[in-house]
This record gives sequence, structure tokens and C-alpha cells, in this order.
Amino acid sequence: MNKDNCFQLGYVSKVHGLHGEVTVVLDVDFPEDYEELKHVFIEQKTRLVPFFIEHFVSQPNNKVLAKFEDYNSVDDASKLIGSALFLPMSELPELGEDQYYYHELVGFEVIDDSLGLIGEVKVIYDMETQDLLGVEHKGKEVLIPIQDQIILKVDKAAKKVYCSLPTGLIDIYLED
Repeated sequence: MNKDNCFQLGYVSKVHGLHGEVTVVLDVDFPEDYEELKHVFIEQKTRLVPFFIEHFVSQPNNKVLAKFEDYNSVDDASKLIGSALFLPMSELPELGEDQYYYHELVGFEVIDDSLGLIGEVKVIYDMETQDLLGVEHKGKEVLIPIQDQIILKVDKAAKKVYCSLPTGLIDIYLED
């Protein structure tokens, strides 16, 4: 499985109990959409390896109690701590007309309500504190926070992101 064709579902945070169970922190809006999973891909030494699930039980706060086949002890489970879990993009739930996944915005044009065309989204930065659009503008990268008060509308059909940028944001990136 190629990592470029996948999305990160979450990561293994700690061992739970004595029989190989782990706590997984999910990085998704609707954890209940993933309760019936039969397998995931876990990153090991930069490769995605399939892991078959014995159980995947929802817990509060976007956590899941997971048990993987052939992982039956604390020692086995400890090897997974910190590992990222992935699923193919095809496993993403369908969204409504006015909803989008951040990765879908790559290649979209960004248009500000006062400055006009800013540029094309080249990359999405998934930061711990906030997510950012990396947009190419006049040969430089401009970082635009993905926030409701900044991103006003996304037109998936036209491949455009309409926004209202804070005054001076673009100028910061154009200074030498």
C-alpha cells in the first residue's frame, strides 16, 4: 500500500491491559464510522503493513480500544506505541455538497474577497495547533490558516477556495 494513497486514521498511544490490547487515538470527526473495520495499515520502518483487527471498540474522546491479530502480550503491544494507522483514501466516508476533506483542496485556486486571486494550494500542513493551506503567491509560499472566519466557501466543482484574509497576512510573506 502506497502512503500517498492513504489517510492517517490515528496512532497507537499506549498499551491497555495484559493481553495485547492498545489504545488508539483517532484523528477523525466521526469515530463511529470506523467501528466495523476489519484491518488497518500500520507504518513500520517507513512501510505500510496490513494489521487485522480482532476488535476495535469506541471509547470517549476519539479513542478506541484495539486488539490486533497475533498481538497477545504487553511486549507485543508495546512495539506498536507511537505507530500511525492508515486507511486507503477510498475508505473515507462520502461528504455532503458543502463539505470537503483538506487533502481535496490541493490544486484549488485561492481567491480573497479584497485581493482577488492569491494562487494555487500546493500543500496542506496538518499542524498540532492549526491546519494551514500552503499557497504559491508570486513565487513564495503563503500560509493561510484553515479557519471558518478565513475560509468562507469552497466550490469543489470550480476548484476554488474563497476566503477573507486578515489584513497584512500576504505582505508578511512578500517582505525580504
